[in-house]
Amino acid sequence: MSEVALIITEAAIKSGILLFVLLTAFAYTTFAERKIVAWLQVRHGPNRVGPLGLLQPAADGLKAIFKEEFMPAGADKKIFLMAPIITVIPALIIMAVMPIGPDVLIGSRLIRLAITDINVGLLYMLSVASIAVYGIVLAGWASNSKYSMMGGLRATAQMISYEIALGISMVGPVVLASSLSLKDIVVAQQNSVWYVVLQPIGCIIFFIAMLAEVNRAPFDMPEAEQELTAGYHTEYSGMGFSMFFMAEYIKMIAVSAMWISLFFGGYLGPFVQEIPVLGIVYFSLKVFLVLALMIWIRATMPRMRYDQLMAFGWKVLLPLSLVQVLITAAMVVFWAPV
Repeated sequence: MSEVALIITEAAIKSGILLFVLLTAFAYTTFAERKIVAWLQVRHGPNRVGPLGLLQPAADGLKAIFKEEFMPAGADKKIFLMAPIITVIPALIIMAVMPIGPDVLIGSRLIRLAITDINVGLLYMLSVASIAVYGIVLAGWASNSKYSMMGGLRATAQMISYEIALGISMVGPVVLASSLSLKDIVVAQQNSVWYVVLQPIGCIIFFIAMLAEVNRAPFDMPEAEQELTAGYHTEYSGMGFSMFFMAEYIKMIAVSAMWISLFFGGYLGPFVQEIPVLGIVYFSLKVFLVLALMIWIRATMPRMRYDQLMAFGWKVLLPLSLVQVLITAAMVVFWAPV
């Protein structure tokens, strides 16, 4: 087999595995959320379908597949059907540049534990994450519903407000590692310390902004049930509704992976160099802990008022992120070993 064919085959196999893992992780993240929230509220949670309720995601998926699809009489049919697809595709491809472990030597071939490693991987992830909001806005507009339209508008304003702080909070790790490649950023932390030690403010800003980016509590204003019924997906049912939820939970996994890669060493941990497979274990464990934290916040924190949410993004997070960049620049200039 030629080298080009080997590269294409390897990329295809990695892509298939990644899609399978993301779709499975999406299903069981919903299960984990229901279980963790139930424990926090002293309830049982799913426990009937399968042992310990582990087949509940499969039952929910089958139910969604066979549910009847409804469409409002005044909806724009083409855009109404396209919106969930536009939202879910970026969520599925966003993890293509994420390193989940160190390079592994299999036979005489060095296998990179990522689909690809491009020198602007971080910029790629930001760009792809930004595309998903178009699907949300189009869903709100095409539904011809005041609740959906309001949810779409809120999602747009929220994305603009918080994505600026999110992007600026990444400048610190990029400057310290001198690279936009996520793999380079992780390797740089292996040779130094985890960037959460050097960038505590940026780490906190990124976490807050990423909650807003994926519309998670206390920043879930685009789908606030008490005000907007369900926000931008009010008029969706069946698989359309499921695709919006799939996009949300896969983006939760993606931003969690970004956070640990930028500030918590990604796949790094004890004995990773000696046993490369441990990198996948550490990476998965860190992502799970971040997801558990996001679920815990949802179960315990009240939703912010919309004007508070916008003011917090522009008046608090944005100035703080700019201050963090100034501090990082000073560190690089006056503390060369970093």
